[in-house]
Amino acid sequence: MENQAKIADFDSILESRGVTRRDFLGLCASIAAAAGLSQMAIPRVAQALEESVIGAKQGDLYPVIWIEGASCTGCTESFAQIETPDVGTIVLDLISLNYSETLSAAAGHSVEEAKAQTIAAGNYILVYEGAVLKAFEGNALRVAGEVGTTALVEAAKSANAVVALGSCAVNGGWCAAHPNPAQAMGVQQYLTEVGVTDVPIVNIPGCPANPEWLMSVLVDVVVMKDATLLLDRLNGEGKPNDIFGQTIHDNCERRGHFENGEFVYKFGSEEEAKGYCLYPLGCRGPQTKSNCGVVLWNNRRSWCVQAGAPCIGCCEANPANPCDNWVQVNTPFYKRMRDLRIGDWLVQPTVIGVGLTAIVAACLVVHGFGMKLTGRMDGGAPFEKIRKWDAKHPEKSIGKYDLTPEERQALAEKDCGHAISLDETRGGQS
Repeated sequence: MENQAKIADFDSILESRGVTRRDFLGLCASIAAAAGLSQMAIPRVAQALEESVIGAKQGDLYPVIWIEGASCTGCTESFAQIETPDVGTIVLDLISLNYSETLSAAAGHSVEEAKAQTIAAGNYILVYEGAVLKAFEGNALRVAGEVGTTALVEAAKSANAVVALGSCAVNGGWCAAHPNPAQAMGVQQYLTEVGVTDVPIVNIPGCPANPEWLMSVLVDVVVMKDATLLLDRLNGEGKPNDIFGQTIHDNCERRGHFENGEFVYKFGSEEEAKGYCLYPLGCRGPQTKSNCGVVLWNNRRSWCVQAGAPCIGCCEANPANPCDNWVQVNTPFYKRMRDLRIGDWLVQPTVIGVGLTAIVAACLVVHGFGMKLTGRMDGGAPFEKIRKWDAKHPEKSIGKYDLTPEERQALAEKDCGHAISLDETRGGQS
């Protein structure tokens, strides 16, 4: 009876938001798939969500601290712009966003107190958006008088898990692109440097990150009741393998055109109108790992390639190397080849190829003029009348030569260093 009352209470919450029970179970199926669970797990996911939402009435929300690093706040915007009513907004009832520098800036001192109280109580998730700036002793990110790097370390030490949200948080992103004067880097690398290594770190790249990716991780924590279980879901770079385990190219709707050799070489062309592959226009899909083509964007309406733009590889971020950021690696975006960096000089590989070809062609021209000036082109160069091998092995001679017996004898003596009879020189040839 008590369980039925909870379900009825939960259904009333769904109804008040304009969401049907069928839509909710659809969300549970998506969550189960994202977490790598079978369809048999859908009832368990639904029960966990129901209990969490009902528990919200007793203040049983999962606390979240959201700290802003060096960023454009694009990931916050992406997560905050989930449509209403939408089944995904139900998940927001699972967490208590106790601190957000972007969304709660007007709260001032009171929100700083909320953060301090949440850290003291523990049992929360830290979401960090933006790059960590190591230079200037962290003073580039001072908030409420606190150094930015100190704020990250203090919040990370007591967290159940740290989510590095967006490519900037994973490895510095565009902030870490050359010459990187602020020494921007990712959350994982910085925390490792300062010795905070006992907290699970989940890297979710993207510029911005898809809100469904973060939603998947947050729900995973609530359903499993143990943030450390996230580690089984992560790959070697600390990214959820179900999200970042395959390349964009693997699931691209234009892949059939790629296999058929059907490409777009110019925007506005007939090939573009036919939806051919955008690889020659700089699409980074074959080297970028993400499920954008499956999850899509804007509540599963579309995504970059479907909208007609090549993938620019914004999910490419190596947490151990700030130089391996998507901007530095993939620019210029609409060129097939990325720029090569020689010191502070950027150059396209095609330019180097054309330059080397021009140098070789110039050398050939100079060589030709030299041959002409030395007279080696007048009358032609002398060629041997008989191959040396044929001269040394007349009985196995392959070539046929229009030589007199006397000429054959002379060449044989010259090349072999000893006299050979005319019969041997003929090698059985008449």
